[in-house]
Amino acid sequence: MDRIVDIATDGLHISSYRGFLIVTQEREEIGRVPLDDIHAVMVHAHGCTWTSNLVVALAERGAPIIFCGSNHSPVAVTLPIDGHHAQNGKMRAQWEAGRPLAKQLWRRIVVAKIKMQGSLLAARAVSESSSFDLLARRVRSGDPDNMEAQAARRYWPALMGPDFRRDRKGGGTNALLNYGYAVMRATVARAVVAAGLHPTVGIHHEHRGNAFALADDLIEPFRPLVDALVMSMIGQGAEALDPPLKRRFAKLIAFDVRMAGVTSPVSVAAQRLAQSLAHSFETGVATLMLFDPPTSADWTTLSRTLADIE
Repeated sequence: MDRIVDIATDGLHISSYRGFLIVTQEREEIGRVPLDDIHAVMVHAHGCTWTSNLVVALAERGAPIIFCGSNHSPVAVTLPIDGHHAQNGKMRAQWEAGRPLAKQLWRRIVVAKIKMQGSLLAARAVSESSSFDLLARRVRSGDPDNMEAQAARRYWPALMGPDFRRDRKGGGTNALLNYGYAVMRATVARAVVAAGLHPTVGIHHEHRGNAFALADDLIEPFRPLVDALVMSMIGQGAEALDPPLKRRFAKLIAFDVRMAGVTSPVSVAAQRLAQSLAHSFETGVATLMLFDPPTSADWTTLSRTLADIE
C-alpha cells in the first residue's frame, strides 16, 4: 500500500522504530505508519526534527522526503544513492545520450502532455479542445517552436477562465496546483531513481540548480490529472489547502490509467515510463511507455472518486 505522509504541523519530531515511522509532539506519540507502506514523505511545517535513522530507512525503501516552501512547491529532496542493481551502466548510458535522442524523447513527452490537456478540455465540453490535436501534430523533435508554451497559453484560460494566471508563488488555486504537482513530482522522482537513472540529468530541463530536472521532464503528461482534480475541488468550494484535500491529492497516485492496453495505477505508470526511458538511453531508440489520455468517463471518475471534500 503506497501512502504519502504529509507533515504539516509545526514542531513535530519524526523518527523510525521497529519498522514504523513515528510522529511525536512534546514527547507524546501522535501517529505511526509502517515504513514499507510509505510512498513519500512531504514536509510543510516549521521547526520539525527527524532522525538520521529515519532518513536511512526511507532511502532503503526508495521513498523520498520532499521539503516544501510556504507556496507548497518543493525546495529540497532526499533520494537514495543506490536505486537499481545496474545503476552504473544505466546512468552512464543516460549521461552519454546524444542531443538527437534527447530531442526525440522530449517531443514524445510534449505530444503526450498536449493530448492530455486536449482530452481534459474535451471532457469538460470546452470548444477549443479540438485545436489541441493539431498542436500535438505540429510538435517537432526538441519542440523548437515551443508548442508546449503555445498550448499552455490556450489551455489555462480555457480550463480556469480568462482571468487565471499560473503563478508558482501564488496562493488559492495556484497553491492547490503546487501541492498536487509536488505529490506527482515525488512519485516520478521515486520512479526515476528506481529505474537506475539520475534525477538531476534531464533531457530538456537543464537548470544547474534543479535536482529534479529529469523528474520535471517526465512529470509533464501527468500534470493534467492534477489540474482535473483541482478543478473539481474548486467546483465544490475549496479555497485553501487543508488536510482533507491533501488526502485527496495523495490518492491520485492510485488512480488507474491505461498504458499499452493494460490498466495500472499512476504510480505504476510512472515506473514503467522511467524504465522505458532507461531502455531508450541504453538502445539509442526513443521508445517511451506513455499512458493513454483518459476517456470522458475516466475524467468523470477521477473527479467523483477523488475530489469529494470530507
